[in-house]
Amino acid sequence: MSEIVNEAWKKYLVELQLNPLRTKAITAGVLIGTSDVVAQKISGVKKIQLRRVLLLMLYGFAYSGPFGHFLHKLMDLIFRGKKGKKTVAKKVLLEQLTSSPWNNFLFMMYFGLVVEGRPWGLVRNKIRKDFPSVQLTAWKFWPIVGWINYQYMPLQFRVLFHSFMASCWALFLNLKARSIAAKKA
Repeated sequence: MSEIVNEAWKKYLVELQLNPLRTKAITAGVLIGTSDVVAQKISGVKKIQLRRVLLLMLYGFAYSGPFGHFLHKLMDLIFRGKKGKKTVAKKVLLEQLTSSPWNNFLFMMYFGLVVEGRPWGLVRNKIRKDFPSVQLTAWKFWPIVGWINYQYMPLQFRVLFHSFMASCWALFLNLKARSIAAKKA
């Protein structure tokens, strides 16, 4: 079994070198899809909502992976040649003040409009109501992920690490929502 995993990892690394954008996009799509399947199972659904999984995979493939690819390249360009904890802190701060709110807002819009198929008025009201708490909660988790990512991850692995952590984050949020719903019942 470990031979198969090692061989797959080697092939993944080759693809990451030869086709970094495509590989990161596919990786983000697969990870968000996998995370949603697990989240649906944890929440107790009897039948996996395939349309939802595919739409989330599309989001990861078309937006999340490519955005991460170019964001991390841009960060390295902005802070070219600068190393150290001060630079890592500046990268984390810049990311948290710019892309974090944007990504949360965009995901909430996409999820409401596309995945759930809700009308704009309902989605807008949900974002107005929930965005502040979503963003404040994100600022408790993602700066730590950002620090680890910028401090320890080589550039080519940052999107993979971020996508993996996003999958864990989604599972956490699903479990939290489930426990809140159980308390209300």
